[in-house]
Amino acid sequence: MFDFQVNGMTCGGCARAVTNAVKSVDAAANVQVDLAAKRVTVDSTADAAKIRSAIEEAGYDVERRDP
Repeated sequence: MFDFQVNGMTCGGCARAVTNAVKSVDAAANVQVDLAAKRVTVDSTADAAKIRSAIEEAGYDVERRDP
């Protein structure tokens, strides 16, 4: 499970864009977006760096959070 701080998310459209970015790397990933905390939790077997890169390519600033 990966936990990311994703800055720039402000609405449901942003949440969908981030979710779609993660799903482009791992279609089976479980993605939970907390807009208020700007936090995205991903349960996936994919590489965290690839997930982070996909979110960044969608236009968001991403930081990995330690558990």
